[in-house]
Order: sequence, then structure tokens, then C-alpha cells
Amino acid sequence: MKRIAILGSTGSIGTQALEVIGAHPASFELEVITANNNADLLIAQALAFKPNAVVIANESLYEQVRYALQHEDIKVYAGANALCAVVEMGTVDMVLTAMVGYAGLQPTIRAIKAGKEIALANKETLVVAGQLITDLARQQGVNIYPVDSEHSAIFQCLAGEFHNPIEKIILTASGGPFRGRKADELRQVTRAQALKHPNWEMGAKITIDSASLMNKGLEVIEAKWLFGLRNDQIEVVVHPQSIIHSLVQFEDGSIKAQLGLPDMKLPIQYALGYPNRLKSDFPRFSFLDYPQLTFEQPDLETFRNLQLAFDAMERGGNMPCILNAANEVAVTAFLREEVGFLEMSDIIESSMAKVAYIANPSYEDYVTTDRETRAHAAEAVSKRSH
Repeated sequence: MKRIAILGSTGSIGTQALEVIGAHPASFELEVITANNNADLLIAQALAFKPNAVVIANESLYEQVRYALQHEDIKVYAGANALCAVVEMGTVDMVLTAMVGYAGLQPTIRAIKAGKEIALANKETLVVAGQLITDLARQQGVNIYPVDSEHSAIFQCLAGEFHNPIEKIILTASGGPFRGRKADELRQVTRAQALKHPNWEMGAKITIDSASLMNKGLEVIEAKWLFGLRNDQIEVVVHPQSIIHSLVQFEDGSIKAQLGLPDMKLPIQYALGYPNRLKSDFPRFSFLDYPQLTFEQPDLETFRNLQLAFDAMERGGNMPCILNAANEVAVTAFLREEVGFLEMSDIIESSMAKVAYIANPSYEDYVTTDRETRAHAAEAVSKRSH
């Protein structure tokens, strides 16, 4: 019986993780759930699953949650510090980090320091501070299990192969809703169009990242740290059907791939249940439904975010942290219709050029870099939206 804490239980990954846990009562026990602002759903989840503790990050919503759960044997906490404290609870075996963005970094660090296994759905943690996180996990003897479908695919392909060196990995990308379009067609793209992903149901931020290919860029950097790869060992191929989730090529030239329908519950279940494959009633893939699987090169000129991510990885240091912070600000501005679709790349590129570069950053440097980048990017947004 694994006792699970879910950071970000009300988001897309969190709600699907609860479905997985609910389907396997003999394998998992829910200890902690947390939310940022969605108090209503957090309360409903707490009443359904009866966890040991809940945390609402937005302190102004504490009374609402406490009042709703006052007759339950559930501890209720609020605030960012409580998020970090609950992952250290002795009753937690594994922490699923499903929070969006930079906010996931500090609680993940605290969970690793407390010796908890990590199921990582918050790719920004490794993008921002990959060296720090992987070093810390090694020191603490903590395993990090990937939840992203692409990284889960690589992890599954490596089962039984950990002694065999990787020649390269190939991350697949759907290409998003604007695959094949050129820059002049993307200038007028609306928020509603960008939020329509052809294959996956995801939260707003990750859906926009997928449309701009930044999501793939973040995954490239995450893969480098998860699997200890050199920059030149990571390739991206556009695969519109999203059936092959990623591939690993070994030194003998053989390639392994992991296939399945686009359903995040499978990689979530694999990470939570590892090393066991738990029985599921997920829909099954049939080759006859997909007689053609196709592949193409990503268009790095039109979708500049992917190139910017490769550039940030190549530069190293705090550059991926700058990339991530600028992107979070740019995506928020796009969702508020303050900047255009292509302007997001301009804001990120400008931040990468202007914010101070640090070759060997400490944790404090990451905090400062994140703050300075957000200020720079916000200024760039306000210049464009006036």
C-alpha cells in the first residue's frame, strides 16, 4: 500500500491521478491533496477520498475549506509554507507533483530532502533547476518517476536496459493545433483556437505551451536531466497521431518505442505503481484504427519556442530558468489577450538576452533569476499591450 500526496489535485493531472487511486484501493491510499484556488473541487475531493490532510494555497480560502470539512477527520492547512510542510509528513511515501509552473520547485525540493519518492508531473522543476534537483535526489537516494507521457515512454523503454548506454532519445510531438502553418498565418491566432488541442485534454497553460511547441522544449530540457543525457542525444520528431509516445535508440542501432492511445492515466498509473503494471480498464489501442502513423521535422523557424529551449539548454546555467519564467508570463498575457501568439516568443527571446546570465546558479540565484525575469517579461508585455 503506497501512501500518496498529490500537489495540485484539482488540475488535469491531479483529477486523473485521483481516478487511478480510486480504481486501485488495494494499492494506494490518499494522504494529502492540495489546490491553489479551486476550493470547491478540493472540498469535493476531500469528502470523496477522506485524506489525512488538505492544503489550500490561497490563504483567503482557508475558512471556506475548514468550514466545509469541520465534521470530517481531515486536517486543513493554508499557504505556501503548509504546501512544503505536508510533503514531509511521516505518513507520505510518494509525492505526485502536479502543480503548474515554477510554484512546484520548492515543495519538490522539500519532498526530496524528506526522502519521499517523487512522481514528477511538474516539468518546470527540472527545467528551472535540473542540476540542483538531480544532485539532491542522488544524495538523498530518492527516485524520480516521470509522469509526462513522453518521459514515461522513455522510462518504460529503458526497463531492463539500464546497463545499456543510450545513443539517443526521440521525443514525439503532436505538432499542436497549428501544425503546418507559417508565421503570417499565426499572427491572428485567437486564444480559443490555441486552446483546442487535437489529441490531448489538458489545462490552459500546458495547452498553449503545446500550441507554441514550448511544451516540447521544456520536455527536451526535462529529458536531459531525467535520463542523464548530453544535449546532442535528444531529438524531436512531429508525430500528429500521438500514438508513439517516444522512442529510445541504443548503441546497436535498435529502437524501442512505447505506444498507446493519448490518455494521461496510463503514465500516471505507471509512475504511482512502479515497478508493477497494474491492471486497468483504459481503452485499448488497435493498429487497425490507425493504419498510418506519420512523422515529420518540427518547424523551428515558425515555432521559435522549441529552438529557444534548445538554445537555453545549450547555454545551461540559469538560462532555462529565464526561459521558463518568461514563458509563464507570456502565456498568462496571451490567455488574457494582452499579446499575440507570436509575440510570446519575442518576450522570451528578449528576456534571455537581457536578464543576467549565471553559469553555476545556487537555489537563491534561481529565485532571483525567476523574479527578475518575470519583471522584465511583464514590462515587455505592457509595452506591447498599450
